[in-house]
Amino acid sequence: MQSTHFTNAVTTHIRQFLISRLQSIPIQRNKFKGNHNMNTLNFRNSIRLLLIVILFLGTITITSLGAIMNSASAQANKPTIVLVHGAFAESSSWNGVLTKLIAKGYPTVAVANPLRGVKSDADYVASVLKDINGPIVLVGHSYGGSVTTNAVNGNKNVKALVYVAGFAPEEGETAAELSGRYPGSTLAPTLAPPVVLPDGGKDLYIQQSKFHAQFAADVPANDAQLMASTQRPIMEAAFNEVSGAPAWKSIPSWFIYGDRDLNIPAAVHSFMANRASSKKTIIVNGASHVVMVSHPDAVAEIIEHAATAQ
Repeated sequence: MQSTHFTNAVTTHIRQFLISRLQSIPIQRNKFKGNHNMNTLNFRNSIRLLLIVILFLGTITITSLGAIMNSASAQANKPTIVLVHGAFAESSSWNGVLTKLIAKGYPTVAVANPLRGVKSDADYVASVLKDINGPIVLVGHSYGGSVTTNAVNGNKNVKALVYVAGFAPEEGETAAELSGRYPGSTLAPTLAPPVVLPDGGKDLYIQQSKFHAQFAADVPANDAQLMASTQRPIMEAAFNEVSGAPAWKSIPSWFIYGDRDLNIPAAVHSFMANRASSKKTIIVNGASHVVMVSHPDAVAEIIEHAATAQ
């Protein structure tokens, strides 16, 4: 607002100055005789025209500068939205949500979650958060919720948590235990044979032929196939690693999930949201586990609610 007043004041001052200069240049046609006088008249007319052009261009330049300043000022006042994807996904799963948030001037970071283990992944995300100045809204999807729950680690800049079909574990709980606490998860039979790593660990993928129905049933088939091909694996041990002290006990949280989630049953989401005293919980009818892909508007809206909450 202050930059708007400044821009208007500067623009008005320049306009008034140039107009006063224009008015001080007389055109006295009746007193000019001969070629010399005609040349003088043409010169003065040219000066008048030049000043008119300067007035026009100067006003446009100052106005444009003011718009840029206003945009930068508005963005500076908004929290940074940090989004953390979960297992069998990657950062581009946030693209639809990012488009909405960026259009509204929010600074955004979509973190590449390593998917190696709760503590190590949380430590990595925490290092990203430390480099961000100002308030932060931390958003986690699926296993990414377990990571964000542990990544705050005393960072005072994190003002809100948003769980997008995400785990919100209590200390000592695991993702595997939570997903099976209530019936409804059909993930296990859709997993491909584990990929054994050189250190003996195992990476898990969803079989591509089963990915659409299991993970993204409300996403167009062609898009789901791309997601299946680009899915990032999670280490098997990460699903069974216990969570530390949860950030949702001290930081306000918001929840959104679909009632057709086949990875984490809706009953589990409801339980976690109630336990965390969710400020607002949105249940998207017919939405799959990737509600941020199929319903980016709803997800962006609840993130904005968290970002603007007092």
